[in-house]
Amino acid sequence: MAIQRVGKFKLNQQGGYVCRTEFVYMNDEGQNVQSSQTGDELLGQSYTTNPGDLGVPAGSTLWMKIWVMWGTDNQASQAFVYDPSSSLTAEYTCSGTTLGNNLALNGVS
Repeated sequence: MAIQRVGKFKLNQQGGYVCRTEFVYMNDEGQNVQSSQTGDELLGQSYTTNPGDLGVPAGSTLWMKIWVMWGTDNQASQAFVYDPSSSLTAEYTCSGTTLGNNLALNGVS
């Protein structure tokens, strides 16, 4: 089964913490690399991120990750291919607390 191609990622921030979106992507050598991060993302807000703005090359296999201030980071298990020409957005919701948080894929639209 082919990995779905998306152009953006949306985070609905429902966690009791400040977080930042970043991506883990596979480089040409097959190694996982971390992208840059967004600015602080706050409870009750939604944020849409273009992975290319954080240094992810087009065509990369990637996973969304949240960096949690003073807490445990959380990486999504669902991989996507970053395609800047795609109109599709992978939407996630994060919830919980600094030490017990969740990152769940809501769907792709």
